[in-house]
Amino acid sequence: MDGEQIQRYASEIAAELPSAEQDSPFGDETAVYRVAGKIFILVASPYGRPLVNLKVDPEHSVALRQTVEGVEPGWHMNKKHWISLVGSEQLTEELVTELVHESYELIVESLPRKNRPVEYRFKAN
Repeated sequence: MDGEQIQRYASEIAAELPSAEQDSPFGDETAVYRVAGKIFILVASPYGRPLVNLKVDPEHSVALRQTVEGVEPGWHMNKKHWISLVGSEQLTEELVTELVHESYELIVESLPRKNRPVEYRFKAN
């Protein structure tokens, strides 16, 4: 998938998640998806280079960067907890879906139960 395809696909997946909201706090060129006010995906094109930032488990982040072309440290984010997806043939729809869901779930699990989307309030950690 090229960078723009990754952006479109990741945005579609993010928008379908429970209680996900999209806004553009950094200007029209950057889309942010949040759950309960917390960012779980950032879609941007800094210097004309399309990318998607996602939160990941730190160990998963290292493994992904070492084994998957197109996975880089998170642009303008904490490099330990965030990755950037850029265009690469190794980035498939299945992997992008998995990573968007992982990012969302990491954020939801960090929320107090009362702030979680209804679908997650009674889910065991």
